[in-house]
Amino acid sequence: MNLYELFQQPGLGVMATAAPDGSVNTAVYARPHLIDETTLVWGMTDGRTVRNIARNPHASFLFKAGTPGFSGVRLALELIRTEEEGEMLAHIKENAETLVGPGTGNAVTHAAWFRVVEVRPLI
Repeated sequence: MNLYELFQQPGLGVMATAAPDGSVNTAVYARPHLIDETTLVWGMTDGRTVRNIARNPHASFLFKAGTPGFSGVRLALELIRTEEEGEMLAHIKENAETLVGPGTGNAVTHAAWFRVVEVRPLI
């Protein structure tokens, strides 16, 4: 599955993470920034998701394309690093301002880099 082509489409993304005690969190997330087919980056706020990945580097991302049917992907992810400054974070903040609306970029405080461990179809 070509992730670049898939993430060019509108759709709905959900990131799932777990705390060290096993409690699970899910959150709606935008499409990632693709560095290459195995490296993806998301902008994150200071919420449960970023707290969970700081202590448990494994996450899952489900993306349902905004087309009829069940086109999409399920990704198993492993955290590479988070950044609290730099070019990628600035780019993500700028895109949030443009795509979501004024002031939204200020909420994004982390750029979280992930390695794609597994790619599975949506269904």
